[in-house]
This record gives sequence, structure tokens and C-alpha cells, in this order.
Amino acid sequence: MRENPRRWAWLGVLFIGLVLYVVVLRTLVHTQNPNFVPALILLGATVVPLAFLTFARAHSGRWQVPTSALVISAFFGGVIGIVVAGTLEYDTLRGLGVLPMVLVAVIEESAKLIVPLILLLTIMSRHERRLPSDGLLIGVASGMGFAALETMGYAFTALLASGGNIGSVEQTLFIRGLTSPAGHTAWTGLTAGALWALLAAPNTRHVLAFIGTFIGAVILHTSWDTFASPIAYVILAAISLSWLFLSLRHYRTVADHAPATIAMRPLTI
Repeated sequence: MRENPRRWAWLGVLFIGLVLYVVVLRTLVHTQNPNFVPALILLGATVVPLAFLTFARAHSGRWQVPTSALVISAFFGGVIGIVVAGTLEYDTLRGLGVLPMVLVAVIEESAKLIVPLILLLTIMSRHERRLPSDGLLIGVASGMGFAALETMGYAFTALLASGGNIGSVEQTLFIRGLTSPAGHTAWTGLTAGALWALLAAPNTRHVLAFIGTFIGAVILHTSWDTFASPIAYVILAAISLSWLFLSLRHYRTVADHAPATIAMRPLTI
């Protein structure tokens, strides 16, 4: 069987994104024009997550989730997720005086599912049963948007705190951009995939699978925020990505054995 060239599309996205980032950075350093800072932050926050989304899409078993659905999930999922999470965290902190890390994780993991849930329900109401990989991809897109906006916020804060030091911004973008696939992006993809499986075929096994996946994402998120060390990040990243890749492999098996009338019909929104 001939290999699908789309499986390597993520390398093109990553390469082009990094080239654009370097061009903008060099122009900023050469001209000392602060107007290039927003472009630098935008590229630094989105290149790696976008490449990872392209990778997940090509390895999900079917290239059937439309770009429009992923764009909606990434944009609205990121914006609504970060606004809802930020508001709830602020209100909770003001009410309790302290915000436990586990509560931060519960709030953010729930907020990131709002738009994917709406999209999944909309798709399900208009189409026959779909594959869990569709939900996983939509969740990855939402997590990508959330992670990118959060990274942009941290980069802007680093810019202000350092008095305009671009080196501090680069460091923030490098660390958070590089680790984003193993954080919000993977966790939301996992929970959205389990949620889609539950909505597509409600039963006890899928209910327990979704609850277990959500709790697992919360534990990983809480651990990530609590143990701020390189070794901890490597271990947690390995767990998160391994879990996601195993889910992708499982969903691909499901896709390969799904009825052709269901699996091959393109999704629309």
C-alpha cells in the first residue's frame, strides 16, 4: 500500500513556522522595532502546537475532520476556554483566598471541553455515528488554542517583567511552545476522544472510560503545575504523549474496522 504523504505534512508546518519565526526574530533584533514583537509571540506560541495538530490529524486513521471544524475548535475553544477558566479561577481565589492546584486543573480541563462538546453534539445531531478519533482531533485543536493563548500571555508578562528583554520572551516561548503538545493539547485530546466515544455509544464502559480519562488528565495537569522541575516535566510529558499515541493507535484500529459507509463519509459542520 502506498504511504499517505499527509503523514509527513507536520514536518512542513514545523519547518515553515520555524523559518518564519527566525525571520521575524532577526528582523526584530536588526531593526529594534517593537512592532515585530506581537508577530514573534504569535509564531512562537503556535508553531509547535499547530505542527502537532497536523501530526495527530494524519495519524488518526482517517483524514476526515474538516479544517473548518479544527479552526473553530482552536480559536473559540482557546478563547472561551481561557476566559471561562480565568474567570472561575479568579472568583474561586477571591472566595477561598487560596486556589489548590487540583482545582486549577479541574477548572481548566473542564473549560477546554466546552467548544469541543458543542461541536461534537452538533456533528452527532446531523450525522451517523462517528469515530472517537474525530473527538480526539477536535480536542487537540481546542487544547492547542488554549495552550497558544496561555503561552502568549506568559510571553507578554515576561516582556513586561524583564523591561523589554527579548531574551526572556524567547526563553518563555521556547519552553512553553516545546512542551505544549505534552500538556493542554494532549490532555484535551484524550478527554474529548473519550467523550466522543461516550456520546457515540453510551454504556457503562464508556462512562467509566471518560471519567477515568478526565481524572487522569487532572492528575497530570496538577502534577505538571506542582512539580516544576525538568525531570518532572520529562516524565509527565512521556506519560501524556505515550497515552495520546496509544489512544491514536487504538482509534486507528477502530477506524480500520468501522463500516465504510460511516468511516469514509466526510464530516461537515
